[in-house]
Amino acid sequence: MEWYPQDKEELQALVDGLMKPSENEKPKKSDKEIHGLIVPHAGFEFSGRIAGKAFAMLRKHKKKKVVILGPSHSAKFFGVRVLDKKETPLGKIKIISNDYEEIDYEHSVDNELPFLQELGFEEFLPLVIGELDNQEAEIIAKKISEIDAIYIFSTDLSHFHAYKNALKQDKKTIRIIEKLDIMGFKDINACGQFPLLVLLHLCKIKGWKPELIEYKNSGDITQEKNSVVGYASFSF
Repeated sequence: MEWYPQDKEELQALVDGLMKPSENEKPKKSDKEIHGLIVPHAGFEFSGRIAGKAFAMLRKHKKKKVVILGPSHSAKFFGVRVLDKKETPLGKIKIISNDYEEIDYEHSVDNELPFLQELGFEEFLPLVIGELDNQEAEIIAKKISEIDAIYIFSTDLSHFHAYKNALKQDKKTIRIIEKLDIMGFKDINACGQFPLLVLLHLCKIKGWKPELIEYKNSGDITQEKNSVVGYASFSF
């Protein structure tokens, strides 16, 4: 399944457009140095603007490397694997040297690559996260913390709840992320629960604090509110 256009010019125009502010909207700015983002990974027509608003904050980054962590949707395993992605329509993907077993597909990571290529990153470590316990999450966080890189955590929030229920559950997840509440990890309602556990440890190791950029759900976009998916972006 292709989640984004396979024509280079079309994809480039789409990604650039998603990173531009909407009409009557000011660009999101931060006076703090940005070390990474949490972004959604649904189809671009649903969550692309929420992701794009966050990615636009990296336009002035000076890093060459980026580490991406997203959940596994189709393969069940414990631990971490690296996405075997050779290229997108925007160019070849240079993978940072690593010792992880490869996995051949995962849209939660793949969907972030065009944004990052358009932002000028040169080396990528696209990690797909399976199930983790707290100890393994901390080990992964310590290992990636030694890389001089920008960190991208890919997750959508609650899935297929009625609009008001989704708001309630997503608000709780957002609060856990903002407070770096590792003890509250089990209450996170998100497909990227395990990547987020790594995030909590990484931010504690580095002394970083996630700040919400934007929250919406699919009901805000499609106006179909009986069954929605939550999307949020953060910087840290």
